Amino acid sequence: MSVQPLAYRMRPSTINDIIGQKHLVNEGKTLNRMVAAERLASMILFGPPGTGKTSMASALAKSLNLPFKMLNAVIDKKKDMEIVVEEAKMHGQMVLILDEVHRLDKAKQDFLLPHLESNRLTLIGCTTSNPYHSINPAIRSRCHLFELYRLDDEDIKEAINRAITNKEEGLAHLSVEITDEALQHFAGSANGDMRAALNGLELAAFSTPENKEGFVYIDLSIAEDCMQKKSFSHDKDGDAHYDVLSAFQKSIRGSDVNGALHYLARLIEAGDLDSISRRLVVIAYEDIGLANPQAGPRALAAVEAAERLGFPEARIPLATSVTELALSPKSNSSYKALDAALSDIRNGKSGDVPVHLKDSHYKGATNLGRGIDYKYPHNYPNAWVDQQYLPDILKKKSYYEPKSTGKFEQALKQVYDKINQQKS
Repeated sequence: MSVQPLAYRMRPSTINDIIGQKHLVNEGKTLNRMVAAERLASMILFGPPGTGKTSMASALAKSLNLPFKMLNAVIDKKKDMEIVVEEAKMHGQMVLILDEVHRLDKAKQDFLLPHLESNRLTLIGCTTSNPYHSINPAIRSRCHLFELYRLDDEDIKEAINRAITNKEEGLAHLSVEITDEALQHFAGSANGDMRAALNGLELAAFSTPENKEGFVYIDLSIAEDCMQKKSFSHDKDGDAHYDVLSAFQKSIRGSDVNGALHYLARLIEAGDLDSISRRLVVIAYEDIGLANPQAGPRALAAVEAAERLGFPEARIPLATSVTELALSPKSNSSYKALDAALSDIRNGKSGDVPVHLKDSHYKGATNLGRGIDYKYPHNYPNAWVDQQYLPDILKKKSYYEPKSTGKFEQALKQVYDKINQQKS
């Protein structure tokens, strides 16, 4: 019996054996059309771990009976690639399946480029990273880009059932019987990672003794023991990390406390306190702002408490802050007003500071007319007097547009409107 892992042995032999990714492999879809036309082009396959990138790459080569070699952009050296090119010369064409293609260094890239241009090598790069962020443009421009999606529970169940019944490479010789509850647990706990599900199944199958009827019976308790914990993939430097952070902020901005707590849980599970802390303080000022001004200091206090406590207790102040921020009224009026002012300045709309506002605390300032007509507001009723503050070219400009989403900003709006009514 093969010592290779079950997930490896169950890799698809042709495009028709691929589970999931119907948007790429179903009839009429791009990869299916390539195989039908017998015209395999260089490509980058990107997506989460366990979605079948390398399996799809080998299945494509096998579907067209093309020789292929598997290398890793980090581990394998330029010399290994030179050997592949020599073999390609012998065969006329060769498919190079390159794992972690985003880690391809310049020397290896420069070596591969002319062989891709001549079509001597067909490159199928596999990566968990977004190729628009991580793949060198010289390589990316020569490849089609295809995204693989996380598999759903039904896909995982199909893979498990196929492995249980497969006689050549699967577990049919063990006569495995699995309950519906156990099957669902393997599928759900894998979080879309087929490799994790098959690894758990293999452990369950080989560690469970046969019953009196000669079957390996896998129930829910066995499945829970063998999966241990939900498979959770979160690379702090990867695209998924920024997707979760984005969803975290957008859930709070959208006042969806349940979504916000879900993404907080994912970030906590990844142990990423730094990103959580920074994002919470930003959200408090960017999205809540003047609608609840105390949210900022309270978010900072929660962050400081979390940093002092560390996980797992850090989750408690973080949950409190996230709940408050999600359910707080929202206002972005302050920073939007500043952005509008910055836009004017960056577009050359600044003008001279009005003479009466210029610094007059130096000898000779009066001779230059500096500050002579300045009106000191505290000398007037309610500490306000009508005078020009913006440069002449902007004197009618209004940047701040108050919102009415919180009592504090409603009060500010009343003051703001009253001042504008009194202006000449």
